[in-house]
Amino acid sequence: MTSTQQAPIMFRNTMRVDPERFEAFREAIAKAVAFTEQHAPQLMVEVYLDAEGSRADSFQLYPDSAAVLEHWRISDPHIREVMEYSTVLGLDVYGDPDAAVRDGLDSFSSEAGVPVAFHPRVAGFTRPAPAPAR
Repeated sequence: MTSTQQAPIMFRNTMRVDPERFEAFREAIAKAVAFTEQHAPQLMVEVYLDAEGSRADSFQLYPDSAAVLEHWRISDPHIREVMEYSTVLGLDVYGDPDAAVRDGLDSFSSEAGVPVAFHPRVAGFTRPAPAPAR
């Protein structure tokens, strides 16, 4: 990676899910992920549900800060639907987002009262999965 390239940024969003609306949450998540896969710039999105604990964790990998900003621009309606059934407990940001992303996250943290933790990148790499054997 050259000094002009930005390393990937990963978000881990931990949510409390309304236990009485768990199925609606699952449906909203499925729709949001399908939209993201088709239209948004994330390299990876994975969501894990803990029905017994009424929690969910969403992991999103972005190639850079511009991709985070683009995701926010185009995905707001889908995010709002998911948030009808859940509350963000915390957001962990892995990597080094630029000032615009940090400002957006700081605003979100202040407005929603959600802790946002930044974890600077030390080292790593990302590679595509190997092609399946034929």
